[in-house]
Amino acid sequence: MAESQSQFFLFRTRRFTPLFMTQFLGAFNDNVFRNALVILITYFAAERLAVDPRILVTAAAGIFMLPFFLFSAVAGQIVDAHEKSAYIRRLKMIEIGLMLLAALGFYLENVTLLMTVLFLLGTQSAFFGPVKYSVLPDLLKEKELIGGNALVGAGTFLAILFGTIIGGIFILREGGTAYVSAVIILMAVVGYWFSRHIPVTKTADPGLKINFNFITETWRIVAFAMQKKDVFLSMIGIAWFWLVGFVFLSQFPVYGKDVIGGDEMVVTMFLTTFSIGIGLGSLLCNKLLKGEVSSVYVPLGAFGISASILVLWLVSPAPADPDAELIGLAEFFRDPQHWAVLAAKLSVAVFGGLYIVPLYAIVQSRADPAHRSRTIAANNIINALFMVASSVMAMGMLAMEMRVVDIFLTVGIVNILVGFLVRRIVRERRAANAEKAAALAKKTVKTGKGGSS
Repeated sequence: MAESQSQFFLFRTRRFTPLFMTQFLGAFNDNVFRNALVILITYFAAERLAVDPRILVTAAAGIFMLPFFLFSAVAGQIVDAHEKSAYIRRLKMIEIGLMLLAALGFYLENVTLLMTVLFLLGTQSAFFGPVKYSVLPDLLKEKELIGGNALVGAGTFLAILFGTIIGGIFILREGGTAYVSAVIILMAVVGYWFSRHIPVTKTADPGLKINFNFITETWRIVAFAMQKKDVFLSMIGIAWFWLVGFVFLSQFPVYGKDVIGGDEMVVTMFLTTFSIGIGLGSLLCNKLLKGEVSSVYVPLGAFGISASILVLWLVSPAPADPDAELIGLAEFFRDPQHWAVLAAKLSVAVFGGLYIVPLYAIVQSRADPAHRSRTIAANNIINALFMVASSVMAMGMLAMEMRVVDIFLTVGIVNILVGFLVRRIVRERRAANAEKAAALAKKTVKTGKGGSS
């Protein structure tokens, strides 16, 4: 297979592998720490503090997301104003320091210190977010962008999966805080080592004067991104994907326990299936597009998500008996209906991967190179807003005593409208491109005639 049609050859290049491993290990570390902290809070708060653990867990999610609102605009400017590989190395050095501080917090079992580290880790992630995607066009050819994004997307979801599982498993063992501390420090050091091998890139806007007023700069970078219609619409499409994905990921525990009647291993298996599905869809996207940066399959991805959600709604069993003993994986797989549920969840994720990869590539390739990191930062801010909106929406529906499968169905129905909107946008762009091509051809013909007279 030609290199333009296969993404895996990128792992043989220095242009991609060090960056991939740097971001993979960073996402892995984030989720090892976060899941270990959530579990520690659940038990520690219940036993030693007069605080409802659910309140602290909810606060933890907000604390991690807050820096994306506060610092993304500043981060995008800093990335555009500096050489990206050196910037990444500095962030990875900061990560090592944060993991050492986290180890101290685990050793002391100090929730306040651990929450502070969580905020700082969210800040580090907010500063890393713009460079993670804006550096790809500097390192890869345009024909490689779809494949590179597919691998980064699949790798990110697998890192989330592995980090969540390992954080949960290790923290529950005797001496678990020591195990978790060793893992996060080691992975931070290895991530820094990989970051040292990322090639030097060209500075996008070396003369940029950084505006540290995050309110005015947030408005400015979002307004700038809106000037390019296809870029901004792609950003909204990406944010919508994270809204849908966040609803699913946040409701997996409820679905697994209340609908299936499954234990924590069943919920983990749902997360595993979803992560694998996103990866498969991302890789399939590159195979279909053969490296071309195009939104042609985005409507198919949107409609496929909705169709898969409808199937999930249809095949989901009646709510489990709340007084019954929770089932494990062995019993789960004995029921053919559960296999249908798993297939529907996998299908949602596969179409999700097919939907999201081209949108990221469009933002990267069509954004103004001098403003690319700030455009990615604006996208991160919009993503965070949509994810917060999804949480509020899900909480509101649960307060109305809607079943979790009905919440999924509601999102799927709205997603159909998004699919029609995306299809219309794709058709309009095709028509505009055809008109430009025809006008160019006509101009070329006239020029040729004029030259021969």
